[in-house]
Amino acid sequence: MTTSSVDTARFSFGENWWNYLQSIDEGKIDAAKKALTDALGSDGWDGRRFFDVGCGSGIHALAARRLGARVTAFDYDPRSVACAEWLKNRFAPGDPLWTVGPGSVLDEDFMNGQGVHDVVYSWGVLHHTGRMWDALDNVSRSVAPGGRLFIALYNDQGFLSKGWRQVKRTYCRGRWGRWLVLAVFLPLLALRAMAAGTVKHGGPLGQFRDYKKNRGMSLYHDWIDWLGGYPFEVATPAAVEKHLAERGFRLKTLIATRSFGCNQFVFEKDRA
Repeated sequence: MTTSSVDTARFSFGENWWNYLQSIDEGKIDAAKKALTDALGSDGWDGRRFFDVGCGSGIHALAARRLGARVTAFDYDPRSVACAEWLKNRFAPGDPLWTVGPGSVLDEDFMNGQGVHDVVYSWGVLHHTGRMWDALDNVSRSVAPGGRLFIALYNDQGFLSKGWRQVKRTYCRGRWGRWLVLAVFLPLLALRAMAAGTVKHGGPLGQFRDYKKNRGMSLYHDWIDWLGGYPFEVATPAAVEKHLAERGFRLKTLIATRSFGCNQFVFEKDRA
């Protein structure tokens, strides 16, 4: 992804993904598969064209491939590409139906050259490009008629989002900024998770134990992604739905967050 020509601060997504991959196991892969089938259904995956835009660690590309899809995955961050390649080499070496490579969702020539796909998947990516609406337009054109667009975008919380933007920008401004943000916010996030675990699971550690069931992710690495993820843009569910409706999409599913974090959408593209 790219940032503006003025503000070049950027979070090292690939470094965080590499740390996450050291804990990968079959349980997390199964959770990633379940996240896809919960959102898109469990039938019709054999031969389905799955386009992973901003593939990060590659775990959801792997999940889609295990479900039977033909997978094309890319990322702008070279370290993220290396992570996804490592994952493929570990779990599906030499598989010709899963390709991984570099690319930018903001590069129209690159995107047009990838063709159209039955599922375009971009979870928590487009809001980190510095040009979220342009990125959304580009992925929308990659969806085949009748295909699905599965995306997650940060929720617009008004002035709170502006405050989080400054936190993330501080994190990415050097080692001092990183340690300052971690020292202040990691304890707060840990206390929040313990409180949620006590309420939801009957014990303070419940949230930590069960988090990998959420798309196969890691709570700690998601915290780092949240605190450092910059560039950072946000959108309301209504704004996203309106934008894509004007481009021939119908909203099928919305899972809205009640606080910071991502709203999750599944859209279907008109066949006409």
